[in-house]
Amino acid sequence: MAKSGAKSSSTAKSAKRILISQPRPESEKSPYFDLEKKYQVELVFTPFIKLEGIPAREFRRQKIDIASYSAVIFTSRNAIDHFFRTCEEMKVAIGQDTKYFCITEAVALYLQKFILYRKRKVFYGADGTNKSMFDVINRHKENEKFLYVCSENQQDNEIVGWLKNNKCEFALAFMYRTVSNDIKEILGHDEYDVICFFTPSGVKSLFDNAPSFKQNGTVIGAFGSNTSKAVEDAGLTLEIKAPIPSAPSMVSALDKYLAANK
Repeated sequence: MAKSGAKSSSTAKSAKRILISQPRPESEKSPYFDLEKKYQVELVFTPFIKLEGIPAREFRRQKIDIASYSAVIFTSRNAIDHFFRTCEEMKVAIGQDTKYFCITEAVALYLQKFILYRKRKVFYGADGTNKSMFDVINRHKENEKFLYVCSENQQDNEIVGWLKNNKCEFALAFMYRTVSNDIKEILGHDEYDVICFFTPSGVKSLFDNAPSFKQNGTVIGAFGSNTSKAVEDAGLTLEIKAPIPSAPSMVSALDKYLAANK
């Protein structure tokens, strides 16, 4: 964690310890570990948030008839998990012709855990951006009724705005919520040259755990436009940003940053 003494820019650039606000990858073949070896840095993985499923009895208050929607929008694997959990709890049968629109191919492929995967009903954006997903939805939106599955406190306003502006029939289905983890010990005992965020809730968790946090030269990275906005709204300076054309993932953005400041 950045302490009260500000770091010089040269110290910040020679990054040695990087805090990734996500769980440690299960596979040792993760590209994150390639970064560690390539640049001789230490990556510390600590999830800043956890997800809690909204029980079916609570979801019913939203008065959403899941079966009446012909298309579902997913921006994460978590959304997929909680969608099918909710359907199972409510004993809702999903139609064979339901279409699924996903933010990335990786999210789309995760659907294989729950459905018979057929390309004619599973679609995803080309580069992981909202815009590329909108391009796909735009080609199929006629006569579709969309259900956007999201967190109670983390829906993507860009997606909501696009659906409204393009006169799509849709509803927000809040099936889970994000809660800050207790990370005071992680933040209080160590210094990090870089902290990477992946959700606005992760940024909130930082200040929930360390209300007096000062950046003091710590380099901040963010994945996604909403996360970037949350970083800047919190008064932090953002230096590592993804996805962008030259850095479609956080790994590639870190690689680019570390190479430039080696």
